[in-house]
Amino acid sequence: MTALAATTPQLGFLGVGWIGRNRMESLIASGAGAAVAIADPDPDLRAAAAAAAPDAALADDLDSLLEYELDGVVIATPSALHAEQAVRTVAAGLPVFCQKPLGRDAAEAAAVVAAAERADRLLAVDLSYRYTEAAQRMKSLLADGAIGDVFALDLVFHNAYGPDKPWFKRRDLAGGGCLIDLGTHLIDLALWLSGSETAQVRSARVLRAGKQLDKQSSAVEDFAVAELEVGGGVARIACSWWLAAGRDCVIEVVLYGRDGALALRNVGGSFYDFELRLQRGTQSEQLVAPPDDWGGRALRAWADRLTLDRRFDHAAHEYVALAKVIDDIYASAT
Repeated sequence: MTALAATTPQLGFLGVGWIGRNRMESLIASGAGAAVAIADPDPDLRAAAAAAAPDAALADDLDSLLEYELDGVVIATPSALHAEQAVRTVAAGLPVFCQKPLGRDAAEAAAVVAAAERADRLLAVDLSYRYTEAAQRMKSLLADGAIGDVFALDLVFHNAYGPDKPWFKRRDLAGGGCLIDLGTHLIDLALWLSGSETAQVRSARVLRAGKQLDKQSSAVEDFAVAELEVGGGVARIACSWWLAAGRDCVIEVVLYGRDGALALRNVGGSFYDFELRLQRGTQSEQLVAPPDDWGGRALRAWADRLTLDRRFDHAAHEYVALAKVIDDIYASAT
């Protein structure tokens, strides 16, 4: 295994369903990395992914993938497998880029981060909404004091659809429902934008089909709402699957400050198109508008980092803090 990617990182891709293949194709198109090995237990998925990387070796599993000369591994398998596969990969001396969640709970996430730190290998998670142009501009404006001190955050991610894979609906396999699937992004944005290391849960509810979910149930929630204290302000988090949203989805991140507000919203119900507005009183100015090809930016940032330094980045501890907030919401739900 190479000590450092001299030019283009030579990467292995573990799991090439929709999101794994999308990230791989985006990386190849950008030139920031090369897919030299592809692993998935489904031969049809392997074949579909190989169309974008015809020179890549094909493998069935992680053990086979690790036999190749790689600079890092991209993991996009079902959530229950993330922690174990990431630990094994960094223990083999390879950096990891993993789909969220890094673990089904904070204990699993902490085990991965500890393993990466022991192995001194770079670890990153695909918290992709940070990398939208709208979120990046929002972060910059906050740092410049554009709206003054932020006292309230309103974050929403409602889907008119739910996941089509059965494992998403089992707590033991997914770790939870819409909260861990969609709410992870909202909580991450609340922490990242506010510059906070953690958040305190004031109140929370998780529902299934409109009724309180039994914490002992093997089923998962399809609606979650929580109020958090974060960064000196209060944040309201709401997310759902199969909500009557009247459009494909509703994604909003609104930060209210003493001197105005910044509002990131999806456009026309799109999962991909976002705008950013600066709001003062009744006035609203558009600062960012689509199009914005942001889906693979988190992976490209990790691949670019590999060309310089593949050692552990202590910022990875924020993945444990994020998982802990999610655990606290589930534990606090009434």
